[in-house]
Amino acid sequence: MKRVFLFVLDSCGCGEAPDAHAFGDYNVNTLRSCATSDKLHVPNMVSYGLGNIDTVDYLGKAEHQKGACARLQEASMGKDTTIGHWEIAGIISPNPLPTYPNGFPEEILKPFREATGRGVLANAPWSGTEVIAKYGEEHMKTGDLIVYTSADSVFQIAAHEDIVPPEQLYEYCRIARKLLVGKHGVGRVIARPFVGTNKDDFKRTTNRHDFSLLPPKKTMLDYIREAGQETIGVGKIYDIFAGQGVSEQIKSKGNRNGMEITLDLARRDFKGLAFVNLVDFDMLYGHRNDIDGYANATAEFDDQLAELLPLLREDDLLIITADHGCDPGTPSTDHSREYVPMIAYGAHVRQGVDLGTRPTFADIAATVTEYLCVEAEVAGTSFLSEISK
Repeated sequence: MKRVFLFVLDSCGCGEAPDAHAFGDYNVNTLRSCATSDKLHVPNMVSYGLGNIDTVDYLGKAEHQKGACARLQEASMGKDTTIGHWEIAGIISPNPLPTYPNGFPEEILKPFREATGRGVLANAPWSGTEVIAKYGEEHMKTGDLIVYTSADSVFQIAAHEDIVPPEQLYEYCRIARKLLVGKHGVGRVIARPFVGTNKDDFKRTTNRHDFSLLPPKKTMLDYIREAGQETIGVGKIYDIFAGQGVSEQIKSKGNRNGMEITLDLARRDFKGLAFVNLVDFDMLYGHRNDIDGYANATAEFDDQLAELLPLLREDDLLIITADHGCDPGTPSTDHSREYVPMIAYGAHVRQGVDLGTRPTFADIAATVTEYLCVEAEVAGTSFLSEISK
């Protein structure tokens, strides 16, 4: 009974991509920035090849590498969560999703106001914590919705849970999602509920919900599910793919809980894919330029990985990768255009394999579907034969 455990360490890039300058990124390297912190301790991932990846020369190399490793370059035109995960799942996106550095146009906001019956505050790129500090009190007085974006392709709506209950906020997001199509088809509409009494204690809650654009065609998730196997999405996976191809959704409350869920899955019988997104790296540390926090979260993941490894069965395949960068060591708080690491491990995976630099994240989709004996029309080239004993 073959199982694949695929982890996305959200934003854990490993060095500037060749076209990074076209995306406004210079001298970016998320993993290297983490390595400047004394909190980064990742012996398990290093033993499976993390430090043997091209240009990752700051973690120490494993003389007896236990797994296979590679550096993956993004082929899609983007550096966000949606585009990155779609490519991991087998879709290369030649066109970037729309972004709004000057806020959203009236052709979107007018029908949004009419449909919700509420006004709009902010309408510009903002930090999520700063925008509620700036507009939260006005929102509570007027009931107007805080609408903002970032460098990513997102339409975010923040509202106080006492003024707009989460379920109502989700309905407003569904309205926005229906409006944001075609040339305005943003990657995600995001509900951002918060609580508190004033700007000094406003705090976002765990009731965030993402409403994603549907993938433009089938991903590995669709093919695996159609083949009668399970596709279990842990964390944000269901939201990222708008539920398409996901047979079971398991929400998580942060990295640690996501790993605890995965440990339970490893003890369970299933055939197919467990696709796990660990978002704290990006959300809590990358965007907040918190090097020590990012490094510590990576070390915690490595510790929990040590708990997972003994639970893996003879026919299991473990893959760890990322979807883009978010270098906490640069002045920018935005995502960064980077290569991503990939390490693979399993009883059937040859030790010491270095796959070099590969041209697309989609090689993972091709490998996963081949491993699960699923016929799939996905982008990418499988590396299964190169890593199998």
